[in-house]
Amino acid sequence: MPGGRRGLVAPQNTFLENIIRRSSSQPDSSFLLANAQIVDFPIVYCNESFCKISGYNRAEVMQKSCRCGFMYGDLTDKETIARIEECLESQIHDQFEILLYKKNKTPLWLLLQIAPIKNERDLVVLFLLTFRDITALKQPIETDDSKGGLSKFAKLARSVTRSRSVLVSQFSSHIPAVKDTLPTTTKQSHLAHYQCAQMMSLSGDVMPQYRQEAPKTPPHILLHYCAFKAIWDWIILCLTFYTAIMVPYNVAFKNKTSEDVSLLVVDSIVDVIFFIDIVLNFHTTFVGAGGEVVSDPKVIRMNYLKSWFIIDLLSCLPYDVFNAFDHDEDGIGSLFSALKVVRLLRLGRVVRKLDRYLEYGAAMLILLLCFYMLVAHWLACIWYSIGRSDADGGVQYSWLWKLANVTQSPYSYLWTNASTIPELVAGPSRRTMYVTALYFTMTCMTSVGFGNVAAETDNEKIFTICMMIIAALLYATIFGHVTTIIQQMTSATAKYHDMLNNVREFMKLHEVPKALSERVMDYVVSTWAMTKGLDTDKVLNYCPKDMKADICVHLNRKVFNEHPAFRLASDGCLRALAMHFTMSHSAPGDLLYHTGESIDSLCFIVTGSLEVIQDDEVVAILGKGDVFGDSFWKDSAVGQSAANVRALTYCDLHTIKRDRLLEVLDFYQAFANSFARNLVLTYNLRHRLIFRKVADVRREKELAERRKNEPQLDQTQDHLVRKIFSRYDLNHHHHQHHHHHNYFHETFKFNKNYICKY
Repeated sequence: MPGGRRGLVAPQNTFLENIIRRSSSQPDSSFLLANAQIVDFPIVYCNESFCKISGYNRAEVMQKSCRCGFMYGDLTDKETIARIEECLESQIHDQFEILLYKKNKTPLWLLLQIAPIKNERDLVVLFLLTFRDITALKQPIETDDSKGGLSKFAKLARSVTRSRSVLVSQFSSHIPAVKDTLPTTTKQSHLAHYQCAQMMSLSGDVMPQYRQEAPKTPPHILLHYCAFKAIWDWIILCLTFYTAIMVPYNVAFKNKTSEDVSLLVVDSIVDVIFFIDIVLNFHTTFVGAGGEVVSDPKVIRMNYLKSWFIIDLLSCLPYDVFNAFDHDEDGIGSLFSALKVVRLLRLGRVVRKLDRYLEYGAAMLILLLCFYMLVAHWLACIWYSIGRSDADGGVQYSWLWKLANVTQSPYSYLWTNASTIPELVAGPSRRTMYVTALYFTMTCMTSVGFGNVAAETDNEKIFTICMMIIAALLYATIFGHVTTIIQQMTSATAKYHDMLNNVREFMKLHEVPKALSERVMDYVVSTWAMTKGLDTDKVLNYCPKDMKADICVHLNRKVFNEHPAFRLASDGCLRALAMHFTMSHSAPGDLLYHTGESIDSLCFIVTGSLEVIQDDEVVAILGKGDVFGDSFWKDSAVGQSAANVRALTYCDLHTIKRDRLLEVLDFYQAFANSFARNLVLTYNLRHRLIFRKVADVRREKELAERRKNEPQLDQTQDHLVRKIFSRYDLNHHHHQHHHHHNYFHETFKFNKNYICKY
């Protein structure tokens, strides 16, 4: 699976996914997310269930205040509104019963819970508001029919609550019994609160934080990529190879003498470790179909039971222990000895665990050689078993009897009272017999065949014929085409390593900071895991135009099927659009748009979640199915982005350029009208929101309060220093005025005398 290892390296902000997963257990659960750092606390996300109960679509709800003032009506309680306002301002957890109105003015009672969401700095950045419809549990409103505006609601409330007792009895069967002494209204209130509490865990201890972090798991659940699990997997891998070697050996060279006690102890330890591995697999996360880390214990158990549990259980049964305590060679002990071969089924686990190493040429070559030797080992055990069977039957020209004579360790017969058939005793050592059997199988499999060990009996000749056929296929496949195999399997790997080496050298050459370098490396690796290094355009260019369009429609099927704007598009229109769509992958923390950047694309989110940041505040959280960009079809001018768009998780986006979209819309006029009418942008990056931060408002209030509380100077009692300065200013002013007056008088007198003289 290409996405099997995605999302396992870089920390992700999976807050939105966690909330959606929690609410999915209750089909009628609705929730909103609002920014707690902006005045009026605007809504940044709402789920589909809220849109259904309110009648508003997501684009109409976004950026409105989470107080839900657009749903208030005549009967909405003013005291409850004030309590909600106080809860938001105080950033505390609380719940309320409130009467709101749908878009079509239909009233409904909702149980509202407000929970603050903190980030890694323990700062409340979001509010989570969850809603539960409790209209059926409320008493009908008694109003006078003369009040025309309220009579309709009264009739509606009576019709809805007509079967209230039936609903209460149904709800009561799923919760602890409510005391009969409680009034009916009290019972209904208890039921409503219990249902909402069960809908979603909203306490501060378990509420997920809005932060980048590794996937959280329950205390008894292991992450499948943690250090302990990686070491454990290597241990299991080595023990599986040990099992693949020792099981055929123990079956063929079965013996109950004391020399097998140490081997029995080792095999028993291996069985215990395999049993522990089964227990750990019931408590280990796995990667789901969507690339997410599944940590739910029930889902983990069911997934393991349906996949590898039966094989693992059969492989860890203690066959050696059963065989050791059985003294009848022809009884159940022989059956258990044969059943030990079932352990070889664990080799399938080896393929699963070594999948990540098959892309390396050296590892592939080593695995091929190991497999070749393993087959030779299995065939040697069978070869010994055939020789032993013939020797026990009294055939004295079998290869095993000849080996005994050559090594001067001849066999002899021992008659016992308990058996009418003599028992074969003495002979070569077990080590000599195994090495000779392996030597014979290797010479036959490599087509050498020295002839010093040869098949003599009919059984030996038949087995040798079969072995030669198997060996010829193996030899031709493994050794004859090993170069071709390596080239085919490592061409993409060589490209992958070349790309990684180029990225590493680039980072070192330009001294890129470590944090940024790790982000780049993680993006390159995760992108490779998704695309396997394939150039989509290059592959599509192999196909003719008609086939290329069909493939593009298939690649963008999620966008076309999920968005109503494309429902009325003809096949030709969809094919034209699909040819212009591009798929992109982004890692957590990547900025898709910067403030001031030209908006030249329309983006559709297929998987993952993103956040829109304006003035360092989150103004929207976008998830699967959302659309963002600019409404090119309404405004011909190219706009500038008023916010940053940053990925919270690994995201898959399908984008189409502005010019390409307008080109298709100009040609398909009927679709253009439907597209402009039905496509609603979840967030328009061109629009700049006008808001005030809560921190700024609080700072202004504190400053005004501080100015208000400053001590005012008493105007009735003037200070001595102030009097001195005031007198100095008055005297100085009077002196200057007198000086100017004398100067003017003297000047006038001088000019008068001068004029009279001449």
